[in-house]
Amino acid sequence: MRALAPAEVAEAFRAACLAELSALKPGNVHVFAAGHGMETAQFEAAAAAAAPAIAGAGASVGARVLAAVEASLAVAGCNTNLGIILLCAPLAVAAEGGGPLRDQLVRVLDGLNLADAGNAFRAIAAASPGGLGASAEGDVRAPASVTLKEAMALAADRDTIARQYVTGYADLFALGVPALAGGPLERRRIEDAYLAFLATLPDSHIARKFGPEQAEVVRQEAVALRGGLSGLSPGERHDALLAFDTSLKARGLNPGTSADLTVASIFAALIEQQARG
Repeated sequence: MRALAPAEVAEAFRAACLAELSALKPGNVHVFAAGHGMETAQFEAAAAAAAPAIAGAGASVGARVLAAVEASLAVAGCNTNLGIILLCAPLAVAAEGGGPLRDQLVRVLDGLNLADAGNAFRAIAAASPGGLGASAEGDVRAPASVTLKEAMALAADRDTIARQYVTGYADLFALGVPALAGGPLERRRIEDAYLAFLATLPDSHIARKFGPEQAEVVRQEAVALRGGLSGLSPGERHDALLAFDTSLKARGLNPGTSADLTVASIFAALIEQQARG
């Protein structure tokens, strides 16, 4: 597989963000319904602003994360894509290396250093995601004393995005990317990837804000929804997804981690498509 040029990486990132917004992902912002005080236009603007930073030629993972978050906050006015950026920055560096994407990704993750952690910590503190607490070790509000991979390992048991850094993105390649394989990146495949995450992994964004019990309730609801979609007409499927979307938003529940993983899965799929072409 060939290495991608920065312009190709930037376009793949932006396309992944827009594709995710085009799917009806229950509980998240999408083209069919706003939510949680945010509109799709903010996410679109953030994607366009972050793309050049994500694809910064020769830049480290941490530098890309910080630049992309700062650019996104400047245009969106709030945190719309911190998790997306944290997941996609290592993939972007890996895409520029050539060869099998996951092999390159593991190499990138193993090479993360103290400077990467410092830049990522500053980005996370600036974005101030919902439910961000304090930690005795590896706290993002304190100077970095460990590498970024080591910091993610400290949070891996409670944060699904952090776990990707220490598992070589195992969940992404086991759940999201396979759901997108075998055809064009159409709305239904994106929804299936999202539901694969939501029904399998208790959403850590919900867990941070409302506790692990609530995250497990939503996961079980997603399992029931996913099982009931089989055999439905497109219109019936849309209505079922929209009903769950309305229910989650009425309860203030936003499965943001599942959405972030979905964007990163689309990004990985697009990288692999372009690298093969």
